[in-house]
Amino acid sequence: MAVKIRLRRMGAKKKPFYRVVVADSRSPRDGRCIEEIGYFNPVADPEVLKINVEAAQKWIANGAQPTDTAKALLKKAGVYEAKAE
Repeated sequence: MAVKIRLRRMGAKKKPFYRVVVADSRSPRDGRCIEEIGYFNPVADPEVLKINVEAAQKWIANGAQPTDTAKALLKKAGVYEAKAE
């Protein structure tokens, strides 16, 4: 089973809100997920980003591959810097 860390779109039309989830790569974008590890609200001023760093590091260590957008958000949240220490 290939596991991905990706975004699940939620919220109303024209007002997106995203949850950062760990999901099977074969499941649909907004379908079943294994675990929710955070959220991202690009509409708020300033943008709101909350990631459970420990859970994200655990999934990356177990082989989960983040999508490009999720990887950028994880870097912004400091997941990769904390892992290097």
